[in-house]
Parts: sequence; C-alpha cells; structure tokens
Amino acid sequence: MRAIVSLNSGSSSIKFGVFRLDEGNHPVHSAGGKFEKIGIAPSLRIATDAGEMLLEKDWPDGAHLTHADLLDFLFDWATSHIASGTIVAIGHRVVHGGTRFVAPQRVTPELLDELEALSPLAPLHQPHNLVAIRTLARLAPDLPQVACFDTAFHHDKPEVAARMAIPRSLHEAGIRRYGFHGLSYEYIARALARLDPALAQGKVIAAHLGNGASLCAMAGGLSIDTTMGFTALDGLMMGTRCGRLDPGVVLHLQTQMGYSAEAVETMLYRQSGLLGVSGISSDMRALAASREPPAREAIELFAYRTAREIGALTASLQGLDGLVFTAGIGENDADLRADICARLGWLGLILDEEANAAHAPVISAPESRIAVRVIPTDEERMIALHTLRILQGDLP
Repeated sequence: MRAIVSLNSGSSSIKFGVFRLDEGNHPVHSAGGKFEKIGIAPSLRIATDAGEMLLEKDWPDGAHLTHADLLDFLFDWATSHIASGTIVAIGHRVVHGGTRFVAPQRVTPELLDELEALSPLAPLHQPHNLVAIRTLARLAPDLPQVACFDTAFHHDKPEVAARMAIPRSLHEAGIRRYGFHGLSYEYIARALARLDPALAQGKVIAAHLGNGASLCAMAGGLSIDTTMGFTALDGLMMGTRCGRLDPGVVLHLQTQMGYSAEAVETMLYRQSGLLGVSGISSDMRALAASREPPAREAIELFAYRTAREIGALTASLQGLDGLVFTAGIGENDADLRADICARLGWLGLILDEEANAAHAPVISAPESRIAVRVIPTDEERMIALHTLRILQGDLP
C-alpha cells in the first residue's frame, strides 16, 4: 500500500489525514487524527476511516510542548505502526502564498525561504506551517513534500475585490486583499457541485466558521469576493482575532496609549475576538455553556458580524441563491446557525428548525428563497489531491 499524508498545522491544532492510493492512483482516506489545545494541554486522537480508535493520548501538563515536539512524537508513532515505504509524499497547508505562489508547489529550500518572508502576514499560522515542513524534512529528508496555499483559490477573483484604497505603488508592491481558507472553499465548491449541481452554478456564500472564520462569495464555484484580506486578521470576528477594525484604532493605540507595534499585534491576533469580548474563552463551546453575560455578548457579536458580512457579500454577488455552513462552529453549532439565519430573513431565508437542530445536510425550509446547507469541509483531502497532482510522475 502507498499513501499520502496531509498535514494542516494551525495555531493551536494539527490535523492530518492518511490517504492510501488505490489501483487507479486515487486517494482514499484510511485514517486521520488531530492534535488539539497545543500550548495549553495537548491531546491527540487517531482513528481509522471506519471509526476504530488507534491512539488516544493527552498531555495535561504539556503547555511547553511545541508543534515540532508533537510532530516528532507523531512521526515516531507512525514509523512504528505503518509499514516502511508506505508513505510516499506529504502535503501541507500553507496559509499565505503571496502574489507569486498561486498553485501548489513542491517544497525546496528556496521555496521555504520565500514563504518565510510572508510569515509577518500570517503570524498565527505561517510559522507553524513552515515548522511542520522543516520538521518532516529533518525526520525524513528524502520524502517529497508539497505546499498547498490557502490564498490560491482567491487568486483570480475580480481585481476590484483585490484592491484597497491606498496608493497604486503599494498595491503593486503586493499590499492587496488576498483571501484565505481557500483549500476549504475549494473543497466546498467541489462538494456542492456533486450534491447540488444547479446551486453550485449559482450565487453561493460559504461560511467557514471556526477558531479562524471567514466568508467566501462564489459564483459558478469560483471565488468572487471574501472577507479576509491582506492578512488572516481581516473580516469576521474570530476566536482570538478582532476581524475588521477601524485602522484609526491602531493609530490611537500607538500614538495615544503607548502601545508598541508588537503589543498591537499581540492584542489584535491573540487577545481579541471571542476571547477578548468575553474575557472567558476563545472556544464557542465554552461560551455557550457559560452563564456570564459577557459570554452571551461575544456570541451575539459573532452572529451579528457574520450576518452583516453575508449581506455585504450578497451585494458583491448581486444576489444570493445559497448559504453553506462549514468548519468546526459552522458544522456543529445549531444555535449559532439559527441566530445568523434569523438575521437574514430579509433575504427570504427561512430556516427549518428541526433540520437545523438535527444537523441535517439541508437546513432551509422548502419555502425558503435561499437554500441553506451544512457541508463538512475536508481540507486534508484537497491537500492530498493537490499533492498527488504535483508528484504524479515522481511517485513510485
């Protein structure tokens, strides 16, 4: 058996999937898992595609463990449990590809150096993406690796959606709206084309709602506009990120309140969002379980901001045929979906409350003008497909 491993290394988690290649060289998911709560109390779960648990491990005192430490553990476990020679390539999610990298690339030392220069544009993710690549290169130097970029799906969106109202010279220097979560949106576009071809050809907004959150306006399965911009800080309120913010706030913090650039960055990326508003947690589940008024305020603001941005992207699309919820919050939080949809009644959206509570694939009522779906995303599968395409001629 030959297999491709997909790695999605985030700010506080590492998701991975093992895809065996069948006789036709098609990737078939066989196992997967996830590290969670990295930097707090890491945990690891690995299961087969059939649901058989292969490993459950917790590090309750593991706040000191880094992404590299945990990948070392995973590699040691994998080499003792998977036959030698099985893994033929590793694909990675890389958040920022800048203006140059608009398609997956085989990893080289030169590529890594260029991606390192983009780390300031995605400080919560890009460093961890690159640590994963460098760690695997150290552990298995002869194993091919492929970088798959979250910005690539949005590369061909209309130029007007890429521009900011700043001097042209800055735009030409690469300061523009890129957009992120592209691997997730690419998967949703493909899945929707399979599940509802007519809707997929229409005007659809996909809502990737998780610790990182964004929206993508798609027409005919292509990105038209998105809420994230130059960095993954823009747009929706998130777990610890503020989302869209008056830039005057940054100026005020620095000129009137004595914040350094580093302190501003820390506040905007790590101390804002659900965590900042609630003062309790960045985890929507913890906030939903809390009776504290600030927790309710944080949830309400998240729903408000999401519904407001859906309205804005509806204008970008000049109409709306469908709304798709995906990612951790979007797939699992029925109450939040209901709150967002209630704010979109003016579009003719009518929620089927029973279907929503049951997490059904279609949660809009039959009479709703807007079709509403819940589609679990699968960034790891997109990474495997891209990796296979890039290395097709080089795989044993």
